[in-house]
Amino acid sequence: MARWIVLAIPVDGVADATGDARTVTELEGTAAEAAEALVHAVRTFDHSFRKARRREIFQCSERSYYVRLHGLMTTTGHLLQLAERVHDSASPGQPGGATG
Repeated sequence: MARWIVLAIPVDGVADATGDARTVTELEGTAAEAAEALVHAVRTFDHSFRKARRREIFQCSERSYYVRLHGLMTTTGHLLQLAERVHDSASPGQPGGATG
């Protein structure tokens, strides 16, 4: 099974954000399951808002969305992107991986 993560990367309105990408979710599964996890993350991502007053979602590609959250006083934008693990140096049998 493939290993996937959904990343949230701040794009604008980051004055109160950490400014760094963060992992929203991590899973093992098929590409279809990972795509479902991405869509779920896009629909529920809240950054630091207790309750977003408005959520705008823009699809950039099959594996990335731009989410604009409008709060009471501020608006933030994040790129949520699906990434598949293609290498892990701790996994035996992978190119460059550890040998047991």
